[in-house]
Amino acid sequence: MHKTSAWPLALIYAALIAYASLYPFADWRNQGIHPLAFLDAPWPKYWTSFDLVANVLGYAPLGFLLALANLRGSPRGQVGTHRAGRAFLRATAIAAAMSLAMETLQGYLPMRVPSNLDLGLNSVGAVLGAALAGALEKLGVMDRWSRLRARWLIEDARGAIVLLALWPMALLFPTAVPLGLGQVLERLEQALADMLEDTPFLLWLPVRDIELQPMMPGTEVLCVLLGALVPCLLGYCVIRHVGRRLVFAGAVLVTGIVVTGLSAALTYGPSHAWAWLTLPVWIGLQAALVAAAALLPLSRRASAAVLLLILAVLLALLNQAPTGAYLAQTLQTWEQGRFIRFHGLAQWLGWLWPYAAMVYVLVHLSQRDGPAAPGVSRQI
Repeated sequence: MHKTSAWPLALIYAALIAYASLYPFADWRNQGIHPLAFLDAPWPKYWTSFDLVANVLGYAPLGFLLALANLRGSPRGQVGTHRAGRAFLRATAIAAAMSLAMETLQGYLPMRVPSNLDLGLNSVGAVLGAALAGALEKLGVMDRWSRLRARWLIEDARGAIVLLALWPMALLFPTAVPLGLGQVLERLEQALADMLEDTPFLLWLPVRDIELQPMMPGTEVLCVLLGALVPCLLGYCVIRHVGRRLVFAGAVLVTGIVVTGLSAALTYGPSHAWAWLTLPVWIGLQAALVAAAALLPLSRRASAAVLLLILAVLLALLNQAPTGAYLAQTLQTWEQGRFIRFHGLAQWLGWLWPYAAMVYVLVHLSQRDGPAAPGVSRQI
């Protein structure tokens, strides 16, 4: 049996779709309309090309991951045409059922409008994703990936693969510091204060002695450096060879720069895609490249220990700095504008990814490397 990373990725992606579909989770009510009335309603009169593309692309990864999970999770030697067809049907049926459930629930949210067009486009996206997974399996691409993975990574690398696959998505949501994921303390304090308003428990909340000060350039350099090192060291925890670690570190830094540029382009426009590359950020990225090269010889357990230390320092620095009024205004583009459907997909990943990595590293350090279970190949 293949122990695939596609299952946890599919579950995580489904949860994020549910969040994005039902955001902002406010004012639930029965609007006096049959929950399935949208199925035979006329198609919406007003729609944009962005809505069409977003609905298709939003469900394509889900169909791909579900089909891949069914294919790679089947016993070896049984992934034939019949098995591939069953995987395709299961993936598309599950994705279509989820889209139907989300559209039905939107009927109870005044701020969301259920649509048969959205349901159809979501299903088309799932079909395309599942078909792509089947095509890649038939062409032998996934078998070649499995062999490549076996050469590069240790056997039990599924958790690291999942986290590294989610890291670029987490970077899409705007942050106060480039690559600075996990800055949640200020928002958490405000949310608790709002929750406890008009109650005696409000006085129990800790009060800061001083106002949060803007981040100094030197601190910004350090945060960018540490933020870039985190995924590098996470990869070092599961990559076998030093030379391959160097290639991986370079790919991580390039990915971080490209995705952060994409986030800026989506938020501010293509002409401002690289405005975030200020002098402190450049220095931090270059220092990260040097530090990643210097840490190449570390053992896997030593990489995990250093990663845990870096995460603790990075989160402490980020959460001692304010998010800033300019960032709050920027987030309105995502929370109220065209990116409302992707608001939850990226926001929660950006907030929680470092903490999930910390939990993974703690578990990794508490375990000893052991042989694989008989008959099990830990592959994606």
